[in-house]
Amino acid sequence: MSVQEMSHESAPTGRRPVTRADHRTEVVPLAAGDGTPITLVHVRAPFEPWRGPVLLVHGSGVRAELFRPPIPHTLVDGLLDEGWDVWMLNWRASVDLEPMPWTLCDAAVHDHPAAVRHVLEATGATTLKAIVHCQGSTSFVMSAVSGLLPEVDTVVSNAVSLHPVLPLWSRAKIWSFTPILQHLTPYLSPAWAYRSEGNFSKVVRRVVRTTHHECDNLVCRMVSFTYGSGFPALWSHKNLDAATHEWITGEFADVPISFFDQMRRSVAAGRLVKVHDYPQIPDDLLAGPPKTQARFAFFAGADNLCYLPESQVRTHAFFAAQRPDKGDTLHVLPGYGHLDVFWGTRARYDTFPLILEELKS
Repeated sequence: MSVQEMSHESAPTGRRPVTRADHRTEVVPLAAGDGTPITLVHVRAPFEPWRGPVLLVHGSGVRAELFRPPIPHTLVDGLLDEGWDVWMLNWRASVDLEPMPWTLCDAAVHDHPAAVRHVLEATGATTLKAIVHCQGSTSFVMSAVSGLLPEVDTVVSNAVSLHPVLPLWSRAKIWSFTPILQHLTPYLSPAWAYRSEGNFSKVVRRVVRTTHHECDNLVCRMVSFTYGSGFPALWSHKNLDAATHEWITGEFADVPISFFDQMRRSVAAGRLVKVHDYPQIPDDLLAGPPKTQARFAFFAGADNLCYLPESQVRTHAFFAAQRPDKGDTLHVLPGYGHLDVFWGTRARYDTFPLILEELKS
């Protein structure tokens, strides 16, 4: 019997909630469609899951551990408590892998379809659900609307998907600096806060020390300089506990300029654009109805200063216009930004229940 055929009556009773200490973690090496090494992190509880598989996909320059910060109750804990079979993808943007130039198109064509196929083969399920964040979301949604993920029946997308809308200062940075950076460095990295990689990295660190004074964690400040317009840009300090704020130091590293160039073109176009001649991806992702039967739930932090919530508002409007009977939803979360949706001390009460409910809808 596959996990999808198991009854909800299989849920264990009279037990305490799952914590990180209960996780049984296996790292599974995998080859993307073009041979690029990627990995899946399979996380299980001490009991058998009674729901199907769910795939968690991180953003750029981070890793699968994004979903397991040092808060008492993570989204992974919540998923395991609800009986889901949890798989976290380290796609080619992961800092757990060797750094390489990549684009969202590469991930859409090669990484996500390979990961979905592997999870289905490993579990015996016929469909799965996905929770996707930031550039894991843009590339995953690109793959789905191109018809490359027919086995995915529900997608919970956080922060941005088909319409990247940036704050004014971020638009100015990506538009003005990306062409220059292409001649100076193959990557930008918040890890330059504690690790120099040539003179340019030292210059960036000095600039951040001079312009960002929001906290004592230089990686936190580097993240804001790299990805957004706020102080900080990707979360509110009031939403993070001290352990998570310190944990950030080891969670951010290289992001290739090839990505920033694609995002620059997408921001200019007002929609996600492809930059490689992959025939699997349509030239215009918005030219017709999405080639997927998956239901989408779009999430956006109302205070997001990396991608404005308008990003998800526009994509939800596109989906609603193309297929009004599908039931795609939109959640704009007051008091949350970009990553505190997953990392916040109150996320287990404010955001996780909404995510879990969307998976069951």
